[in-house]
Amino acid sequence: MTAPAKPSKIALVLGAHGGVGWETAAALVRHGWTVRALVRDPGKGGRPGVTYLKGDVMDPPAVIDAARGAAIIVHAVNPPGYRGWSRLVLPMLDSTIAAARASGARILLPGTIYNYDPAEQPLIDETAPQRARTRKGRIRVEMEARLEAAAGDGARSLILRAGDYFGPRAASNWFASGLVTPGKPVKTILYPGDKGVGHAWAYLPDVGETFARLADREGELPDFARFHFDGVWDADGTAMVRAVARAAGLKRPDVRRLPWALLPLAGPFNETLRELLEMRPFWRFPTRLDNRRLVAFLGEEPRTPLDRAVVETMRGLSVPVR
Repeated sequence: MTAPAKPSKIALVLGAHGGVGWETAAALVRHGWTVRALVRDPGKGGRPGVTYLKGDVMDPPAVIDAARGAAIIVHAVNPPGYRGWSRLVLPMLDSTIAAARASGARILLPGTIYNYDPAEQPLIDETAPQRARTRKGRIRVEMEARLEAAAGDGARSLILRAGDYFGPRAASNWFASGLVTPGKPVKTILYPGDKGVGHAWAYLPDVGETFARLADREGELPDFARFHFDGVWDADGTAMVRAVARAAGLKRPDVRRLPWALLPLAGPFNETLRELLEMRPFWRFPTRLDNRRLVAFLGEEPRTPLDRAVVETMRGLSVPVR
């Protein structure tokens, strides 16, 4: 009698040079997966143990070809600097859905809190209604709706939702755009949030490890699955600032509020700033993710102590630490 074929442990990572893709690829390698990465520039450098293929996510045949034999496709790709985001993200996702249908792979998508209205939902579980207030959020809702619809038509998926990312390889985020400046000593900490308002952060190596643990057990999941990642919950907006100050050796840090009122002046000339301005409500209202479903499934949520996570992030961004 012929033994049943073992499930493939081949993963395709899209967006492998970005923060989520980089850390998820590394975690999958640690978990024994054979990892391919489809990138526009394979010569850009990469992770040991990852095979880099040249291609563009906007080219569906290239994604379909790269996904042959894969069990999962990590869809962690975004246009750099948010440029053309609203025009490109849905076609990118459609390429991945087509590849999942052709290969039988499950799509793994990093989700965001932008799908929700922060003014009405301070604690969000996987069943909370998605009533996005922003254009970016509405597109995110549409992405998840497309995945849910595709799950009934041969393209299984898994969404792992997390707060604002930070990590050693991620420079396009709030941590590296205000709290610190890559390549420079910390002198002033520019914090985007209102005083006393909680904020959700997600350390990218922990997110990558969570994706890998879920990937190891994806066969136990329904065709469409969502999980929420709690990460670092800064209850009053001071924990992250204090951790940065400790890492930089500052006893009396110069903490300033981001001048939101001035950003609209530059917004018409800068697409990245226009996208960031939409995120203002998430710094005015506390929005925390309920991770009980994730913990019930995995037994725990991977969690790096905050001080260590901040030090490793600053080192990765070439910010001096004490």
